[in-house]
Amino acid sequence: MDHAADAHRTDLMTITRYVLNEQSRHPESRGDFTILLSHIVLGCKFVCSAVNKAGLAKLIGLAGETNIQGEEQKKLDVLSNEVFVKALVSSGRTCILVSEEDEEATFVDPALRGRYCVVFDPLDGSSNIDCGVSIGTIFGIYMAQDKDKASLDDVLQPGKNMLAAGYCMYGSSCAFVLSTGNGVNGFTLDPSLGEFILTHPDIKIPKKGKIYSVNEGNAKNWDGPTAKYVEKCKFPKDGSPSKSLRYVGSMVADVHRTLLYGGIFLYPADKKSPNGKLRVLYEVFPMSFLMEQAGGQAFTGKERALDLVPSKIHERSPIFLGSYDDVEEIKALYADEIKA
Repeated sequence: MDHAADAHRTDLMTITRYVLNEQSRHPESRGDFTILLSHIVLGCKFVCSAVNKAGLAKLIGLAGETNIQGEEQKKLDVLSNEVFVKALVSSGRTCILVSEEDEEATFVDPALRGRYCVVFDPLDGSSNIDCGVSIGTIFGIYMAQDKDKASLDDVLQPGKNMLAAGYCMYGSSCAFVLSTGNGVNGFTLDPSLGEFILTHPDIKIPKKGKIYSVNEGNAKNWDGPTAKYVEKCKFPKDGSPSKSLRYVGSMVADVHRTLLYGGIFLYPADKKSPNGKLRVLYEVFPMSFLMEQAGGQAFTGKERALDLVPSKIHERSPIFLGSYDDVEEIKALYADEIKA
C-alpha cells in the first residue's frame, strides 16, 4: 500500500475547503452562503448517482412503474427537481426558488427562510438521458432585499446582480463549475471519496476560438446577422481556416466545451421562436455570468445578456456567448444591421 500517495490524496482542494477559504476572506460572513452551496452540491451528487443508474432502472423495469409501496417511479427530471427543492428548503437559507420544472415560484415557509433566492434548471437536456449524452443542472443565486417580505421582484433582477452561478455536468465525469463573482473554478467528482476536487482552477476562456456551436437545423428561420456569422465561420473571406462545428444539443455540455476550449455558442431568435428558446433566469443568466467571469462575453442580439431585466420567471431570450473576439464579431453584425 502506497501510504505517501494516500497521504497526498487527503491534501486535496475539495469544494468544501474551497468555499470555506473563500468565506474566510469575508470576515463579516456568517457561513450562510457556504451552507447553501453545500446543499446544492449534495443535490448534484444525488442526481449524478441517479443519472448513472437511469439506464439500469429502465433495464429492470423501474422507470414509470409502481414500486412496492405503491409509489410510481419518477422520471429523472421530476426526481431531480424534488431533490433540489428539498435540499434548498432544508438548508434554511433560501426564501424563493424558481425551477424550470415548476410553473410558479416556490416561496419557502417563513420558519425556514433565509436570505437567498435560487433559480435553477434541475436537469437540463433531459431528453438526452436515454442515449447517454451529457446532461446537467444549472443554478444562479440572488440575495433577497428582505427575506420576510420576499417577492418575485427579488428574482426578476438583471443577471449582473447574481451573487453566484454554476452548473454541474453529468457526463463521462461529473464536473461542477462555479463562480462566486471572483473568477471561475471547475471541480470533478472523485467517486471513491464522494468529494468534488478542484481540477480546473481559475478557468479562462481563450480570447478567440476555433469552434462554433449552433443548431443548424434551424438555419432557414434565422435572422440576417446569425446567417452571416455562420456563413463566415464556414467560408471565411480573410483566408483564415474555417471553424469546426460542435453541437451536442445539451446546453451544459456545449457551454462546458466552449468555456474550456473557446469558441462561441449560439441559440438565436428565429421565425419559429422569435424570443429565442433558452430561459433567461436559469439558463441564459448563469451561463452568461460564468462566461464573463472567465473573460468571455454574452450578448442577446440587442444588449449585454446580464443587463437584461426579465419580466416573467420563465421568460426566454436569444443568446450568443463564448470567446471575447468571437462574440465581438456577432455584435458587429447586429450593429451593421441596425445601421442598414
